[in-house]
Amino acid sequence: MELKRVAHKRKMTGIVVKDKMDKTVVVEVEKFHKHPKYHKYLKTKKRYKAHDEQNKCSIGDKVLIVESRPLSKEKRWLVKDIIKREEPMLAQEEVISDDTREN
Repeated sequence: MELKRVAHKRKMTGIVVKDKMDKTVVVEVEKFHKHPKYHKYLKTKKRYKAHDEQNKCSIGDKVLIVESRPLSKEKRWLVKDIIKREEPMLAQEEVISDDTREN
């Protein structure tokens, strides 16, 4: 009988906040925690460095990251999938109105 080792890796979704590094993105993950005494939900944010092999991610994308072996000093996550791409914002043309007021 052959035993299969099943690795249950942690998964998180977050938003890419930095993409300046080569094959690395910084993903910010928001979590809600309930305070033990006051029973209020607190929002916490944490940033993770994740490996992006093809440099496909850009700032504002919502991504799924998966835990992996250590790839560098701080990089222990892989970008598994891009859930939602951020649409680039078009520069709005300034509307120049003629000033017809007479004083």
